[in-house]
Amino acid sequence: MTDSVLLARLAAPLQSWGRGSHFDRRDTQLHPTKSGCVGMIAAALGLDYSDDIGHLAALRFGVRADRPGAPVRDYQVVGGGPMPLRPRDVITDHRRATAAAAALEGENGPTFGHSAGTALAAWYGAPKEIAPDEETGALAAGNLRRDPMQTSRWYLADAAFVAGFQSPDLALLEEIAAALEQPRRLLWLGRKACPPSGTIAGGVHPGTLETVFPATSLLPGAVRDPWLWCEVTPDTRGASRTTDQPLTFDPGQRVHAVRWEVRTRFAPDPVPAIHWEDLIP
Repeated sequence: MTDSVLLARLAAPLQSWGRGSHFDRRDTQLHPTKSGCVGMIAAALGLDYSDDIGHLAALRFGVRADRPGAPVRDYQVVGGGPMPLRPRDVITDHRRATAAAAALEGENGPTFGHSAGTALAAWYGAPKEIAPDEETGALAAGNLRRDPMQTSRWYLADAAFVAGFQSPDLALLEEIAAALEQPRRLLWLGRKACPPSGTIAGGVHPGTLETVFPATSLLPGAVRDPWLWCEVTPDTRGASRTTDQPLTFDPGQRVHAVRWEVRTRFAPDPVPAIHWEDLIP
């Protein structure tokens, strides 16, 4: 059985392909990750986070940076300064009720946000890290410090990539291609704030990553000699390891494994057989 390659155009005003991000610092790789692209495909197919993605993770992945884009940083400050104590805070959060109890003098006591707020001065600030409380189940803040939380979010601006997914399962690739244009769930390029622009699917073509990429023309506005990353076996000369091989997206046990890839300068065929002008209206 011969292999085929599904091409996908990944372009948007902003993209962000994090691999080890946390709340206060969300980074981005300089090209799309396999985990992010498999997650986009799973969303297009309508899969849930807990569904098996083994058949998608088995796709051989490659990506070409036709327009690498420019890294941009979004700096945010969240939840600084004091906050007045409201009646609902005492009602819904047992921690605040206990801390404020000494300052509240019954029905004739001081107004909320004055004496009671003073009693909480050491720790009461703008609610941050909202989540269900373990005891009551009500939404409560996990962080009530007055100090603001500083966060940095990195993006790639005005980037455009060509991703390839290789498999001997032609029916699966064609199903994915159709789903990318009529997705069952919302799609994004690495982060929910980054929806893709224009047509994504670039058709299914016979061959391998090594043959289909050179036969495919560059996207409009592409740089000269873009970088190309292709997934390879661990014993391939010059291969480097990366930890973006998804095993499950289940929030309770999200796991990624190691895979191997080779980075090379892309050398297109003098007369490409596949033109983006024909693939994307």
